[in-house]
Amino acid sequence: MTRAAERGSVSIEVAVLAPAFIALMVLAGVVGRSAVAAEALDAAAHDAARAASISRSSATAKTAALEAARKQLDWHGLACANDLEPTFTGSIAGKDSGFDDAFSSSVGTDATVTVTISCRVSFRDITLDILPGMTSERLITGQFTSPLDRYRSRR
Repeated sequence: MTRAAERGSVSIEVAVLAPAFIALMVLAGVVGRSAVAAEALDAAAHDAARAASISRSSATAKTAALEAARKQLDWHGLACANDLEPTFTGSIAGKDSGFDDAFSSSVGTDATVTVTISCRVSFRDITLDILPGMTSERLITGQFTSPLDRYRSRR
């Protein structure tokens, strides 16, 4: 067999392997963006729960938590495709309760507040329409619980 018989084999190899390589690069981008978003949401939930736990009332706690979460997400450069609407829950003496109830618990009682933040992360700028089953966005959630100071008065 001569070299002339192998002419064009590189072109065929590139034509076969290029789509797989491109799909692999897109997958790496989606996985990377998801990991960065998960880290940003965990940090935002942490800051939001901490801001809520040092507030004296549930109303000011919700406002402070939302502001802290937005600042953290902005710092990470994460733009959610949905509105940022954290979920607030609480516990008193280890038993689940409402967020407002945690703030109205008596001084000396262990109470915690939990903030859950969900963000719909878009992949529209890096997805390929030719890849079957690839979603253009994904919902990622971060959650953190922070204790209220048991000896601080609450309203």
